[in-house]
Amino acid sequence: MSEGIKLQIVSGMSGSGKTIALHTLEDMGYYCIDNLPISLLNSMADHLIGNPEAIFNKTAVSIDARSQSGQLSTLPEMVENIRQRGLDCKMLFLDTKADTLIKRFSETRRKHPLTNEQRSLPEAIRFERELLSPVIEAADLRLDTTYTNLHELRDLVRHRIGGDEGRVSILFESFGFKHGLPRDVDFVFDARCLPNPYWQEELRVYNGMEAPVADYLSAHQEVTGMLSDMIDFLARWIPAFEADGRSYLTIAVGCTGGQHRSVFLVERLAKHFSEAGLDVMSRHRELS
Repeated sequence: MSEGIKLQIVSGMSGSGKTIALHTLEDMGYYCIDNLPISLLNSMADHLIGNPEAIFNKTAVSIDARSQSGQLSTLPEMVENIRQRGLDCKMLFLDTKADTLIKRFSETRRKHPLTNEQRSLPEAIRFERELLSPVIEAADLRLDTTYTNLHELRDLVRHRIGGDEGRVSILFESFGFKHGLPRDVDFVFDARCLPNPYWQEELRVYNGMEAPVADYLSAHQEVTGMLSDMIDFLARWIPAFEADGRSYLTIAVGCTGGQHRSVFLVERLAKHFSEAGLDVMSRHRELS
């Protein structure tokens, strides 16, 4: 009876972009409910199973720390029970670094829902993360929105949740090690040992997507050799993840600043696996 019905749960830190994600899902044809109390989630599942109207075939609900804190720990078990009843139920968690959240709340002058006379904004953010820790651990997909703007987040949600049915959604992401490792990735490749276009003064103004840098890197055997090894490794193991039922896979490539080598490699990897028929998206964190 519940065949073909999707229930997408959206959760995350306050200020991480949950509202944007939910609006994006609504644009994708989901019936959306904001801030559903956890105590009503099972009733929502009963309604979806018992009312197979087309309007409910794709439903999304957001759940956050405003729910009763004692119930947040029960969410993973509730989701598993819903899945056992035949619903395609997945959880998306949006995360953001604390200093970025503080900056966002300060700039917008919004009030964090967990602040009060005894709890400052930094304390509220730490408390919220503690409350949501069971949800973070159980999420099928976690997106770090520290470096994303509104348009990039919309694109990520559209692609990663609205990708090809039954196929693993693969995100190739470039980054700079000097800005910190990306969170919630499955594989990280380090390209810092490769020739660096940054030290060619005439190439500094370009990035790895532009022809002068791409031509420079393509001319080095070390670069093409690493690219070939990465393709061979991923071609071997991506099918294993897909066969295991994984819906999402994130592969990060880093160099020093995230401008040249990692960008070039991510573009080449995305092109190769896209042409091989996989559901692929590329993102360049430091170019955003």
